[in-house]
Amino acid sequence: MIRLIGYLFGLASVLALGVAAVVAVYLNEVTKDLPNYEVLASYSPPVTTRIHAGNGALVAEYARERRLFLPIQAIPDRVKAAFLSAEDKNFYNHPGVDIYGLGRAILVNVQNLGSGRRPVGASTITQQVAKNFLLSSDQTMDRKIKEAILSFRIEQTYSKDKILELYLNEIFFGLNAYGIAGAALTYFDKSVTELTIAETAYLAALPKGPNNYHPFRREAAALERRNWVVDRMVENGFVSREEGENAKQQPLGVNLRRSGSSLFASDYFAEEVRRQIIEKYGDKALYEGGLSVRTSLDPQMQIAARKALQSALLTYDQRRGFRGPIKQIPLDGDWGVPLAEIPGLADVPEWKVAVVLDVASDGVDIGLQPAKEAGGKVVADRARGRIAPDNMEWAYRSATGDRKSAKSPEGVLSPGDVVYVEALEEGASAYRLRQLPKVQGGLVAMDPHTGRVLAISGGFSYSQSEFNRATQAMRQPGSSFKPFVYAAALDTGYTPASVILDAPVEFVSGGQVWRPQNYGGGSAGPQTLRLGIEKSRNLMTVRLANDMGMNLVAEYAERFGIYDKMNPVLAMSLGSGETTVLRMVSAYAVFANGGKQIKPTLIDRIQDRHGKTIFRHEDRICETCNAERFSGQEEPVVVDNRDQVLDPMTAYQITSMMEGVVTRGTAAGKIKLDRPVAGKTGTSNDEKDAWFIGYTPDLVAGVYIGFDQPAPMGRGSTGGSLAAPVFNDFMQMATANTPPGQFFVPAGMSFIAVNRTTGMFALEGEPDTIIEAFKPGTGPADTLSIIGMDGYAPPEEILRDSPQANQAVTSGSGGLF
Repeated sequence: MIRLIGYLFGLASVLALGVAAVVAVYLNEVTKDLPNYEVLASYSPPVTTRIHAGNGALVAEYARERRLFLPIQAIPDRVKAAFLSAEDKNFYNHPGVDIYGLGRAILVNVQNLGSGRRPVGASTITQQVAKNFLLSSDQTMDRKIKEAILSFRIEQTYSKDKILELYLNEIFFGLNAYGIAGAALTYFDKSVTELTIAETAYLAALPKGPNNYHPFRREAAALERRNWVVDRMVENGFVSREEGENAKQQPLGVNLRRSGSSLFASDYFAEEVRRQIIEKYGDKALYEGGLSVRTSLDPQMQIAARKALQSALLTYDQRRGFRGPIKQIPLDGDWGVPLAEIPGLADVPEWKVAVVLDVASDGVDIGLQPAKEAGGKVVADRARGRIAPDNMEWAYRSATGDRKSAKSPEGVLSPGDVVYVEALEEGASAYRLRQLPKVQGGLVAMDPHTGRVLAISGGFSYSQSEFNRATQAMRQPGSSFKPFVYAAALDTGYTPASVILDAPVEFVSGGQVWRPQNYGGGSAGPQTLRLGIEKSRNLMTVRLANDMGMNLVAEYAERFGIYDKMNPVLAMSLGSGETTVLRMVSAYAVFANGGKQIKPTLIDRIQDRHGKTIFRHEDRICETCNAERFSGQEEPVVVDNRDQVLDPMTAYQITSMMEGVVTRGTAAGKIKLDRPVAGKTGTSNDEKDAWFIGYTPDLVAGVYIGFDQPAPMGRGSTGGSLAAPVFNDFMQMATANTPPGQFFVPAGMSFIAVNRTTGMFALEGEPDTIIEAFKPGTGPADTLSIIGMDGYAPPEEILRDSPQANQAVTSGSGGLF
């Protein structure tokens, strides 16, 4: 018997050794290709990039995985408790694998064999970290063994808090939300610290299966699972029973965060920033890099830009009548369901989509688009309203602008028509008819001293079209280009009082004859450079450009950044090349700031995920700005090291001449501000493009209006009539409550009274005089010299009204040349 027992013991020992050897060989084979768990120390997950306005307000977020990394110290204890209760209550006590939990799970699964119930898991948080970071999700024994081994090693290398930090920042919550901070924002539009017990419990319920507990499609299951987590929190002593019962009575309360631009009216600006970051740093940096981008956007100025441009586009469009409804839908049954499927304008919230229910001579009954619940279900309520005949009178015109035979709504709308409407008053049932304009435009506002772009409006609505007419549309600037021709002239010896002949001229090149004309035809004879700008004379500008040479004009256009490479042909002096509003505004900023070159920017600063600044727009130098304390030293001085691309005196002369555009010229009566303002209108051939670029001492803005497919906008659709009023409306809002400044006058300039027409010195009491700015060593001409004379005889009124000109002609001293 003893021998038998010994034999059996020996056999068992051999078997045990054999099994141990097999297990050792198996474990050795399994561990050969184990991933390096030390990479967890340098965990760097894809993180959301956030774009902020100049005042810090959130503009937009970009991410493939919505995640914001939070260190464990920033995660509230209540949030940790919820996840520990839901996933691994013994987390702080086990060595990586919960032996007791594993045994319990095996026992339950054995009991449930054949019942059809889902097997119970026993993965610890550490095991989930090993699986999520280092392994695949294959349901194999090899993977489970590797997971356990890695869990033991991870526990020996990293602290419990570090492991929990990795877990809470990595896990997937559904709806493209990763990590607890991203989930809190996505599901509840809150920071982690603001979450309630009920909200925390629901988020802790999601990692097991986000689709199984979808807040709208599986609301009942979501509530049940959330309440189970709350019970576990109570059971584990993390919250009181009273708090737990109260939490279970709360609705799910999911409030999905709106995607896209978060700041009203900033869509065009945000999209331009997005494009620039991708161009500079690449796609991955934007969507995974966790950048913090501080932009130059001024939210209030942005709203003003949107309002001014939208109002002008609507006014122009409505003068040309109604083009018909968005579409037609059937009215039999519930009209709200098909109406709810028609996309609205997210960035024009004051407009509603509506369906015409009934039309009569005394008005139109409409049904307003019903809202959708977060899960996509159309709400049951159906709101109605009414459009009075007076509130759609503009629609009695045809799309060509001609008056229709219809004198009432009955000839314009029909039941089933889907249209846009706008409430006359908040909460009222009276509406006006609206339609999306075909004409478009762009507006840019900039600080001329720094190049910071403060506002961009790239069209009527970003929801209507994402194409940005302020930065992407290449259009002819027309006469708004002329100041650069005149700046080149003033830099090369001409003065604002130099006289050019405004008379018909023709040029022959390559067998082709070009005969430029003034807008509206006609000519005025000899005129000063000032009047050439103020009245926007094409003939004078072409003669001046021809006299200087177009190579010089091209050099200035490229120096100012209007064109990268300008074709030096005479037609370009009238703005026949193509450029953008942003480039034109940047170029005008040089006039406004005294000739300093600036780099236009939408981005002030970019920080990486660790807070290190990787880009800063401000490149001026201030060596004494970082003093630790004040000890009576001089105030810091910022050294402006930017290139001087234009003589400051020339810049002021151009500014003074363009002030005349506003007071007496092509924009007269259109600009009404309580401060000095200079600017220039621009109109391309056949009125296809209307421009106005202008500035005050501290703000420059430019406006363009035209069709996306260039087409005539109608006689009289000039920069002065269309674009200048938009500039005025914007500037009135943008400069409200700011003190007016004065344009800087460089030292050494002389101010002399001259005859407005001849440019010669004006005697006291002489009519039609103006105070003109001259550089040192220059002044009014002693004799009447006319550029482009070619045998021209001065009209009688010039000789009659200017004694100096009459004397110069009759005395033979100098004469006309």
